[in-house]
Amino acid sequence: MSQRPFSRSSDLQRLRDEGYCVVIQGGFLVMREVPYVTAEREVWTGTLISSLDLADDVTQVPGTHVVHFDGVFPCTADGTPLPAIEHARGPFDLGGGLSAQYSFSNKPSTGYTDYYHKMSTYAAILSGPAAVRKPGVNPRVFRTPEVEEESVFHYTETASARAGIGALTDRLRSETVAIIGTGGTGSYIMDLVAKTPAREIRLIDGDDFLQHNAFRAPGAPSLDELRQVHKKVDYLQGIYAKMRRGIVAHAVPIGADTLHLLDGVTSAFLCMDAGPAKELAVQKLEGIGAQFVDVGMGLELVDGSLGGILRVTASTPAQRAHVHEGRVSFANAADDLYNSNIQVADLNALNAALAVLKWKKLLGFYRDVEREHHSTYTTDGNLMLNGHTS
Repeated sequence: MSQRPFSRSSDLQRLRDEGYCVVIQGGFLVMREVPYVTAEREVWTGTLISSLDLADDVTQVPGTHVVHFDGVFPCTADGTPLPAIEHARGPFDLGGGLSAQYSFSNKPSTGYTDYYHKMSTYAAILSGPAAVRKPGVNPRVFRTPEVEEESVFHYTETASARAGIGALTDRLRSETVAIIGTGGTGSYIMDLVAKTPAREIRLIDGDDFLQHNAFRAPGAPSLDELRQVHKKVDYLQGIYAKMRRGIVAHAVPIGADTLHLLDGVTSAFLCMDAGPAKELAVQKLEGIGAQFVDVGMGLELVDGSLGGILRVTASTPAQRAHVHEGRVSFANAADDLYNSNIQVADLNALNAALAVLKWKKLLGFYRDVEREHHSTYTTDGNLMLNGHTS
């Protein structure tokens, strides 16, 4: 993790300057080696953990007065549990290698002005009784903290910590994801996957980003950007490289001579027309044991309005037969029920969201009761149907 939050935030830097052992881990501000008294009147050390509110890696006023604590419940010098600080009992898996046994609540009448105020106050509450039992002990250990974790993001990802889903987000970290086809649906898939900690995202598409693409892709390209006629993958990489690392753009179509680009992939999204190239991609992904999600959209203009079906089909090593039993077409694009020239941004975005939702279900991020491997959404009846459950 970058040192920017410490170098750019006076409250965090003050904590370090005064000897507190603080690091940023998993989107949390972590203070280690805080002394406290146990029920047996022994002096131990524990860890205080606070969520962070940042803007451009600069701390804002803390959004909550609650902290987590990893240790046994702290007591007064005589072994009586500290009064009025308990908020909830765990255990809590916070993600990023962090866990806690309790959360504490101590709110000053005016709230906490910054993170120095918040963390030093909690440290004083816990360490005060410890200093009575063991004179001279305090949380200002002046110890060099461990090196912060590396992240794919250029700035601290605090959304998971704020939502309390860091442990779930960790399940996405080891993923190497390929997005084959970065048109309307593929570009929205990229938008969603780029905001996960997946270690690598490979974009595979040989087409140019033209004016019509601007109206069914995330963001708002300028006229100057359109005049430059970027490749789709290069355009998307340019946008999301502002946020994260690990994006690899391959401005080539998938085919027999480019299947090697899928080596090492753990998950893939197929957002491409039906045809021989898709069949080759499926065979390759199955051969390397990767899971994949194939998407399709079929819209028709009838009686002055649009209607149609969106499709999401998943394939995993444990369940693949349905892909070859008609759920995914390998015929020419003109014969594919789910392929048409009519696309609109809102349905591209919905198809992408359903595909990413399925991917996250496969990784255990979302609860998956039916474990469906094929689903369709019909626009005119607002109807979702699942098939091939396990």
